[in-house]
Amino acid sequence: MTSRSSTLDLVLLWHMHQPDYRDYKTGEYMLPWVYLHAIKDYTDMAHHLEKHPNIRLVVNFVPVLLDQLEDYADQFTHGTIRDPLLRLLAVPDLDRISPAERRLILNSCFLNNHDTMLRPYPSYQYLRDLYDHLLKMGDKELMYISGQYLADLLVWYHLAWTGESVRRENECVVNLMSQGKLFSHGDRMLLFHLIGKLIQNIIPRYRKLAESGQIELSTTPHYHPLAPLLIDFTSARDSLPEAMLPTSPVYPGGRKRVAFHLQSAIDSHRRRFGSDPAGVWPAEGAVSEPLLDILIEHGRQWCASGEGVLANSLRKSHPDQPLPARNEYLYRPYRFETGNSSILCFYRDDQLSDMIGFEYSKWFGHDAAENFMQRLKQIRNEIHNNPAPVVSVILDGENAWESYPYNGYYFLNDLYEMLEKSPDIRTTTFREYSAGLSESKVKVTRLPALTAGSWVYGSFSTWIGDHDKNLAWELLCAAKHSYDLVMQGPRLTDEEKTAAGKQLASCESSDWFWWFGDYNSPHSVESFDFAFRRNLANLYRLLKIPAPVTILEPISRGGTSTGESGAMRHAAS
Repeated sequence: MTSRSSTLDLVLLWHMHQPDYRDYKTGEYMLPWVYLHAIKDYTDMAHHLEKHPNIRLVVNFVPVLLDQLEDYADQFTHGTIRDPLLRLLAVPDLDRISPAERRLILNSCFLNNHDTMLRPYPSYQYLRDLYDHLLKMGDKELMYISGQYLADLLVWYHLAWTGESVRRENECVVNLMSQGKLFSHGDRMLLFHLIGKLIQNIIPRYRKLAESGQIELSTTPHYHPLAPLLIDFTSARDSLPEAMLPTSPVYPGGRKRVAFHLQSAIDSHRRRFGSDPAGVWPAEGAVSEPLLDILIEHGRQWCASGEGVLANSLRKSHPDQPLPARNEYLYRPYRFETGNSSILCFYRDDQLSDMIGFEYSKWFGHDAAENFMQRLKQIRNEIHNNPAPVVSVILDGENAWESYPYNGYYFLNDLYEMLEKSPDIRTTTFREYSAGLSESKVKVTRLPALTAGSWVYGSFSTWIGDHDKNLAWELLCAAKHSYDLVMQGPRLTDEEKTAAGKQLASCESSDWFWWFGDYNSPHSVESFDFAFRRNLANLYRLLKIPAPVTILEPISRGGTSTGESGAMRHAAS
C-alpha cells in the first residue's frame, strides 16, 4: 500500500438506485425512470470508467434496480414491452392510439431539466413551444395534435435522455439529432432497438469492470428499506428526541424483515457478479446499532453512513468532551464491535459530496474538477496524527447529472484525468483500503456508541415524523399484520406466499416515505403516493383479503414549500 504519510486515499461511491416501479397485478411499469436512467446515467458512468482504467472506486447497485434492469432486458429479448411509454415509441401509427395514451405522451415527454435537456435542442424546444401555445387555448385543443407531433416528441424525449457517451459514438443517435423532425416509424424503431441494446449491456459492463479489479461492487438490502425504522421506530428519537412517531409502536417483525432484505441482496449479488459483497451502503446511509449487529451477523466487512451520524455518535460516545476539529475525526474509519466480531464504518464527507451533487453543475467542468482536487489537497495538508487518512465521497450516481451540461461529461472526464495523474491523491475502494489497514497493522479507532441516523441531516426526518409519513407507516403496519396472519394459515399456496412476500418487500422501500410531505411538488407526490397505495392494494389482493378503504384516499398531496424537494437532498439542513 502507498505510504500513508504522503498520500491521501479517496473512495468515491456512486449509489445506483430506483425503487420498484412494477405493478405486481398487471406487470406494467408505473413510471419509466429505470430505463431512462439506464440509457443516460448507468451507461455514461460505465463509459467514464472504461476510458479511465486507473480510476478505482465503488459502485453500489441496489438489487431491486438490477431486478428491473434484467426485466427490461428480457422484455426486449422476448418482444413484449410492459412499460407504456417505451411501448409507445414503437407503435406504428400514433394517430390511432387512445386518448389515455396521448395524455401519457404529453404528460411524460417534457419531464426533464429544461435548461440542460430541452432548451439546447431547437427542434425539441419548438415542440414545447407549440404545446404551450395549444395548452393556453384549452385542453380540448390538445386532441388535435397529430401522430407526427407525438412521434417527434417521443423521439426527442428519448434522445434527451440518451447518455452523452452514446451521442458521441452512436451513428443512429447522431443522425436522428441531425434530422431533427418528421421521424418515421423506422426512425423510431432504430432508437427503440438501441435502447434495448444499451439496457442489456449494463450489468455485463459493470461485472467486467469489477472482474478487472477496477471497481468494487457493493450492495444495499434488497428493496431499499429504511432498516433502522423497520427494526424500531424509536430509533428516530436518537437524533430527534421530540420526533412524532406513528401510533403503531413497532413495525411487526421488523428485524426479521431487515435480515431477509440483506440476505436476499447478498444472494442477488452472488448470482449476478459471482462473489459476495464485502460491504453495504444501507438505504439512505441509515444506520443503528441493531442494524450493524445484523450486518455483522451476515459477515459484511464494511458499511458507510453520513458525516452527521458520526458527529452525533462521537458526542454520544464522549458526552463530557467537545467535538474535535472536523479534520481530526472525519477522515478515518471506525470499528463497531458486537461480541467478538466487528465491522468497519466509513463516513461521507458531506461538503465534498454535496459539491458534486448540487454545486459543480453550475461551474465549467474543468474548473469544478480543479476545485475538487484543490479541496482534497487542502484536506491532505490539514490532517495530522492520522496514519491512514481516507476521504469518502458518497452520493447518488444518477440524478445529479441531469443538472449538468452534457450530463456531467466534461466534469467527470476531467476529474478522472486529474485523479489519475495526481501524485498526492490515490483512488481506492473500501475493500482495498480495509485490506491495506490489516497489512500495515494500522490501529482503527473504536466507536463506543452509535447514534441512529441517515446521511440526510443525520436523522430520519425525511422518512418519519410528520403526519403524512407517519400515516404511510401506519398503513404499512396494518398490511404487515394482515400478512403475518395469512402466512400462518392455509389460505395461500407456497407460490402465492412467495408472490405476496415480494410485494410486501416492495411496500417496505424507503422511497415511498421520502416523497410524502408538503416540501415536494404535487406532481411528484401524486405519482409516488399512487404507486405506494397501488402496492398496498396488490398486497391485500395477493393475500386474498379485502383492502381497507383507508388506502383509497391519497396519503399526501405535496405543496409549495420553499424547502428542498426532488430526488436529492443536501446532507445538512
